Amino acid sequence: MRTTATGVAPADTSTALGTRQIWTRTRGVLIVLVILVSAGIALAALRSGDQHGRLDPRSADRAGSRAVAELLKQRGVETHVVTTLGEAADATGPDTTLLVATPNLLTKHQQKSLRASMALSAGRTVLVAAGTDSVAALAPDVRAEAQISVTARSPQCTLPAAQRAGKVDIGGERYATDGLPSTDACYLSDGLPSLLTIKEAGGGDTVLLGSPDILYNERLGEEGNASLALQLLGSRPHLVWYLPSLTDESPVDGGGDESGASTLADLIPAGWLWGTLQLLIAALLAAVWRARRLGPLVTEHLPVAIRASESTEGRARLYRRINARDRAAATLRSATRSRLAPMLGIAPLDAHSPEILLPAVSAHLPAADRDLRVLLFGPVPDDDAALIRLADQLDAIEREVRTS
Repeated sequence: MRTTATGVAPADTSTALGTRQIWTRTRGVLIVLVILVSAGIALAALRSGDQHGRLDPRSADRAGSRAVAELLKQRGVETHVVTTLGEAADATGPDTTLLVATPNLLTKHQQKSLRASMALSAGRTVLVAAGTDSVAALAPDVRAEAQISVTARSPQCTLPAAQRAGKVDIGGERYATDGLPSTDACYLSDGLPSLLTIKEAGGGDTVLLGSPDILYNERLGEEGNASLALQLLGSRPHLVWYLPSLTDESPVDGGGDESGASTLADLIPAGWLWGTLQLLIAALLAAVWRARRLGPLVTEHLPVAIRASESTEGRARLYRRINARDRAAATLRSATRSRLAPMLGIAPLDAHSPEILLPAVSAHLPAADRDLRVLLFGPVPDDDAALIRLADQLDAIEREVRTS
């Protein structure tokens, strides 16, 4: 074991952390991460039941649309499910109804291509819950306004399908036309419809349905939902049910941003981006919280030689600047005891033991009016003057022991 000149083993200067230290310092972060991951998995599991097969005519889930597809089949309407824009465009025609389940997922270029197919098909296109951007591309001269809650509403229009259905569960997006001719506006809220039918120049029509609730399995039997759904989707013998997705690799013309191709940032939902920002802020706060010295200081050789007097004066000035009389007094007393021990024949390990050091010092000093215990092991001086007196008295004790 390495020892100093006084024979005392120095403190371990290794910066390596043991298993126990690593666990102590990281367990808080690990516990937080486990809680976050568990909460995320639990929320995903709870929400997966509602989102699985949403608006899918093959799904029997609550938010699926298998029930309306089966009713259409009984009336001779064939439902064909497609998942790419190319398949949807190829299947359109005068005797076909094209239902676009989530038009908001389409890129700008895909919306432009779909609009061209709609204009040439002379059939019916039903856009479900089309938002601001998709409405601007797929239904020119129409704009989406503020959304409203879904509830049972009366038709308030002359559209035969809506009059026969009566009240239905509808709401969501509302649409404004600014006087566009050849339209039927139904199920109004503050003068704006949630169902808008637009006659196209080529002989077909476009239906804007503000919310998908009348197509859900769980709500098909309520109000006049089934009647309206069957009339909107069953006016032609063929129904193409287009389920857009982010994995649609339909070819696009051109390149760059003008083609409307989505970048990686566009494909990431806004909720994930916000969650990532929150995690970054939490990581920064954790770093500030845990930022501290990782273990004992490591001694190293100085690049230049510094005289002991300069080092002592420098440390003294630092102690004085922060009024650290306790540290200064403790340093003076410890140094004095360490120097007295070898002169008195005391082992270095016993130099700081009052029971061993004080009797030996008393045996080498003449009787005097001074308390050796107070001088060598006493309290902190009250002021700088008392600290100076203590230094002088310690120096006198050391000098007397040396000359005795």
